[in-house]
Amino acid sequence: MVARSAWVPARRDMIWINCNPQAGREMRDVHPLLVLSPREFNERTGIVIGLPMTTASYNDTNPFAIRFAGPKGASSYILAHQPKSFDWRARAAKPHPWRQVTQETLDLACETLNQIIDIAT
Repeated sequence: MVARSAWVPARRDMIWINCNPQAGREMRDVHPLLVLSPREFNERTGIVIGLPMTTASYNDTNPFAIRFAGPKGASSYILAHQPKSFDWRARAAKPHPWRQVTQETLDLACETLNQIIDIAT
């Protein structure tokens, strides 16, 4: 019998994570998160770095929200202006049923984040 390896989030994955506690305008409760950090980092540190996601339609006018369509055409938004790091194990993160965003969507999210923090030239 082959042992099944434990799940570890990887770059481009969508995961469910509890954002509480929160303050001010930060997201709260359980939300999807687009994982930016690589699997090896996430596994070794227990930390995941990513961008929160929402279906709140008021983000249509947010210049830092990347709109994309889910598998059934539902509009969702990646919030590039709210990068987060979480202890994914302590917060009991789980894979999202949509699994991953496309490489194109990830690239756009990273480009938008870079417009804010200007880390990659």
